[in-house]
Amino acid sequence: ASGGDIYYSARSDFFFQVVFVATAMSIVSGAVAERMKLWAFLAFAVVMTGVIYPVQGYWTWGGGFLSAAGFSDFAGSGIVHMAGAAAALAGVLLLGARKGKYGPNGEIHAIPGANLPLATLGTFILWMGWFGFNGGSVLKLGDAASAHSVAMVFLNTNTAAAGGAVAALIVGRFLFGKADLTMLLNGALAGLVTITAEPST
Repeated sequence: ASGGDIYYSARSDFFFQVVFVATAMSIVSGAVAERMKLWAFLAFAVVMTGVIYPVQGYWTWGGGFLSAAGFSDFAGSGIVHMAGAAAALAGVLLLGARKGKYGPNGEIHAIPGANLPLATLGTFILWMGWFGFNGGSVLKLGDAASAHSVAMVFLNTNTAAAGGAVAALIVGRFLFGKADLTMLLNGALAGLVTITAEPST
């Protein structure tokens, strides 16, 4: 128990943070997949998980200056996902664009997914996992108030994912004249990342 709260476990929270930092690192791995030397990637993983994530995580969740300034990030929209995306951007800026992504005059070439059923399955797995990601951020489930909070988190998480999927489907219809599965999947993920900032209200 921590701080006299018999429903809160500091060790389980630590393990939860281990999974969160792995999520941030997985965002980087997706951006540099097949384009970065293994040992350079592993060295960066040590820096990201051992220095960058703990420091900026403490700023909000450990009582640091962001927390003191009133900043709130319930389950890591910024601390996990934006931090991972910023690190991924830094890696991509060093690596450059994927071969074939841009033409000689700067024209953009789409690189379509090779297996849309697998991409859809992966999105549904992430969608399901997000209930643990956001719901677990309540940090306890031993009293009625926290149980109600988890229920609210689940409801908002699912609604945001569905809303993002529908919005992306409609926008894709106007932009491309047809339904686009990849846009729908990205819309669901965008909704999930967005609601992660504050799904409990």
